[in-house]
Amino acid sequence: MLNIVLFGPPGAGKGTQSERLVEKYKLIHLSTGDIFRANIGGGTELGTLAKSFIDKGQLVPDEVTINMLKSEVEKHPNAAGFVFDGFPRTTPQAEALDAFLASLNSEINAMIALDVPEDELKERLKKRALDSGRTDDADPKIIESRINVYKNETAPVKGFYEGQSKFHAVNGLGSIDEITERLFNTVDNL
Repeated sequence: MLNIVLFGPPGAGKGTQSERLVEKYKLIHLSTGDIFRANIGGGTELGTLAKSFIDKGQLVPDEVTINMLKSEVEKHPNAAGFVFDGFPRTTPQAEALDAFLASLNSEINAMIALDVPEDELKERLKKRALDSGRTDDADPKIIESRINVYKNETAPVKGFYEGQSKFHAVNGLGSIDEITERLFNTVDNL
């Protein structure tokens, strides 16, 4: 089983690149953002709770996120593997994911980080807000908060995977195809 954590700040291109990884390697894409949005759109209890944090640019609490993700993985018992997009965002989440995958006799093979400068992220998020109608990408204060949350709370997860020799950085600038080629080269050399 091939399990990849696709990592990077908001606007780095994780969703776009996840689609390409899924297609080439026949993986299941698990995006916590998509799962949260589906729950928010469906008006579920989890969605209402998640929205209260997301609207402030904060992370949804670990326990809620972990239980939701476990449920999604268990829906695909015969998967060739998973691309985890937007998860784990904290070291406790990474530890919980490792323990959960170990219970399935599996593991994370690599954390691949899309490295993109902050100014480029802000431009991409503004464009995404216009193209997709994502209101969380339209407000500069929320964008700034999300980037700061990433830098202060999420980026330390890099150290967790570096300690396991599973961290790989990929230049996230250039055309979508150029970035994809870099990702595929990284995965093929795991």
